[in-house]
Amino acid sequence: MKIMKSFKLTKTLYSFIFVLIFWYLLHISVKTAAIPSPYETIVNFVEIFPQKLSLHLGASMGRVFLALGISIVLGSMIGIWTGISPKADSMISPLVYLLYPIPKIAFLPILMILFGLGDLPKILLIVIIIIFQFTMAARDGVKEIPRELTYSVKSLGLTKPQMYLHLVIPAILPKIITTARISLGAAVSVLFFAENFATTYGIGYFIMNQWAMVNYKEMFSGILALSLAGFVIFLIIDLIENIVCKWVQQGRQE
Repeated sequence: MKIMKSFKLTKTLYSFIFVLIFWYLLHISVKTAAIPSPYETIVNFVEIFPQKLSLHLGASMGRVFLALGISIVLGSMIGIWTGISPKADSMISPLVYLLYPIPKIAFLPILMILFGLGDLPKILLIVIIIIFQFTMAARDGVKEIPRELTYSVKSLGLTKPQMYLHLVIPAILPKIITTARISLGAAVSVLFFAENFATTYGIGYFIMNQWAMVNYKEMFSGILALSLAGFVIFLIIDLIENIVCKWVQQGRQE
């Protein structure tokens, strides 16, 4: 276990070093203020993070976490229902297949008209984009449960709540966590776009505002903050997986 952690740490450090080297080479080759050096950006990041950048990043991460939590709960509930009930699957799955490919980011103006200019339309926009992924992940996870295992659990006399707790939820958890990793990128991308409208706090607003003001150091500091936040969130997801899906980690080690 210690060897695996050391290996992951080594890969992480290698990735950071690779990005910094590429960034520096780009800086010296382009020779423009639009690409500040890594050193200048990191110094600026440390200077503005406590009182300025942290407020924008905190506002964005709050929206992302809230939208992600709503999508996981509602999407999983709908997915479990469709996975267990053939009738529900026949009604809901065609709707998902029909609605999922639609570029729902275009709904932002409608959501802002209906729900105002605050956080709610931005959160709802993320939810309606990523909830379908959790629905399909939960549905497929339920359908992949072997019938023999279901019969064995029923033979033990477990109640429905116990079956959900000890069979259904453990079966879909790995897929839900994987989907959370995939959906995180989409959620941040959508929020970056949405925060450019009727927003005073948000990392998307901050980056684009600094770009408009030709303040490239702070713009890159915002990009750096967003990258580090994404990295930390992925670490948190990995930690959650290690805690709630121990059997998955054991299987990978074997």
